Amino acid sequence: MDVLKIVVTVLEVIASVALILVVLMQSGKEAGLSGAISGNSDSYMNKTGSGLDKTLASATKWIALVWILLTLGLSLIP
Repeated sequence: MDVLKIVVTVLEVIASVALILVVLMQSGKEAGLSGAISGNSDSYMNKTGSGLDKTLASATKWIALVWILLTLGLSLIP
């Protein structure tokens, strides 16, 4: 079990670093919170940006999902 825990921990560290890098590479949104309140159409889920922005948004979702699953799995390993 110790080997499994070490492997999952290493995978979680890799996923954490990848998630940080992908989020930092995304372009900033000028509107910020005021755009979300006023109903800005260029939102995160709308993905109307460039091809790179779409790819980074999709990668962020998948890496975050992997990170969550690894965290839950790590908490279940005795």
